[in-house]
Amino acid sequence: MAQQSFTATIDEWVMTTLARVLAVFRTAAQYVIEDVRDRTPVNTGYLKNSLTVSLDGPLPMRGTQGDGYAAAPYALAIVGADLGDTIYASFVAEYAAAIEYGARGREGRGMVRLSVQNWQAHVDRATAEAKAAVRSRG
Repeated sequence: MAQQSFTATIDEWVMTTLARVLAVFRTAAQYVIEDVRDRTPVNTGYLKNSLTVSLDGPLPMRGTQGDGYAAAPYALAIVGADLGDTIYASFVAEYAAAIEYGARGREGRGMVRLSVQNWQAHVDRATAEAKAAVRSRG
């Protein structure tokens, strides 16, 4: 059996490492979005379902429940992200900021701020899962 060249070995290692880093980035981003959704209060469900994810920038606010808007699955946007891309997550419900920061004497829920503060925990979890997947393949 022919031995692989040193350069080919390094190239293979780099490509494998980049693939794993990309997987951790995408997975951690998905965990942040799930964290935001989990923290979002539900009355009618419109606010939670108005969370959008895009690589092209935040989407504009679109009014209130009943305007016929349905958000696309966020995982579809995240799977298209490459390293260096910005993943934009935004609520299109007009009242999202009032729920996030508080208004009219009500305390803010901080669903976005608290979730983003957990970024490192989400990265650590995604990294641990990537390592476990590598170990399980032998």
